[in-house]
Amino acid sequence: MAIPGSGLAKGLAVTLRTMTRRSITDQYPDVQPELPPRTRGVIGLFEENCTVCMLCARECPDWCIYIDSHKETVPPAAPGGRERSRNVLDRFAIDFSLCMYCGICIEVCPFDALFWSPEFEYAETDIHELTHERDKLREWMWTVPEPPALDPAAEEPKELAAARKTAEKLAAQQAAEAEKKQEDEA
Repeated sequence: MAIPGSGLAKGLAVTLRTMTRRSITDQYPDVQPELPPRTRGVIGLFEENCTVCMLCARECPDWCIYIDSHKETVPPAAPGGRERSRNVLDRFAIDFSLCMYCGICIEVCPFDALFWSPEFEYAETDIHELTHERDKLREWMWTVPEPPALDPAAEEPKELAAARKTAEKLAAQQAAEAEKKQEDEA
């Protein structure tokens, strides 16, 4: 059987205990918070990598990514070759009033055109202004942090190893040609 008023006494005890502690309040507008490295703020667009494959727009569960493009004919790279067509990005917009920040668009992008930016101060007074076009998304790319350094004990990625071997071969060929040229001049 509970003593009448024991709940009230417990509540007052908690109040007295917390009143004596120092408060831990961040003065947000004046002091910027320390954000973790993988903070999900807004999505930045690296437009040069975008091939308008539309994977991000198709996979978005909220359908908040809007992409418009047109086809452009590219002349042949070599004489006698055929012309090719490629998609050119006209519009890339994300409606952040619909976005649920799941990151699926970033994960499915095969060309690394989308990145998480830790920027979180982009409030608007009108909900229609939360649809940000590619110019604004491109601006946020400058706030994207550098990727973490590779583990020194990790294996070198195959792509880097292949590129290094090719560069070494080219350097060796150029050195041999320079040596041969010096011998011919002498």
